[in-house]
Amino acid sequence: MVRGKIVMKRIENGASRLMTFSKRQNGLWLKKAFEVSVLCDVEVAVIIFSQNGRLYEFSSFDMQKTIERYSMYTKEIPTHKPEMEQHMQHLTIETAKMFKKFEFLEASRRKLLGQGLGSCSVEELQETGSQVEQSLKNIRARKAQLYKE
Repeated sequence: MVRGKIVMKRIENGASRLMTFSKRQNGLWLKKAFEVSVLCDVEVAVIIFSQNGRLYEFSSFDMQKTIERYSMYTKEIPTHKPEMEQHMQHLTIETAKMFKKFEFLEASRRKLLGQGLGSCSVEELQETGSQVEQSLKNIRARKAQLYKE
């Protein structure tokens, strides 16, 4: 017989919710926490407060020392939020500038290849033509230099 899949949502019936909690508290999270601590040789701490406010806990070591260690670890992590936010803002602006430059270069490349010329004005077409002519002169000069060598 195959079990049905359980939909992960809040159990509406209070009695069913309490029964499910009491059945699962030891069978799932506390057992799994113990297994992870033994199999992987790690320090595990689980703290659960039931809906009634009752405390359930598991620790593979000393719970108080684990909590103290956690508190010390979170205090040691530098939180330079203003500097980080300013740096992120700077990076966002730089990214936007680079994206605009990329779009401009891509549009120029397309024009030089003769693509997307339908939206160009006469002045833009003349400028693009001048750039193509200059590029062609440079290519011919380099080609002539290579033939001489």
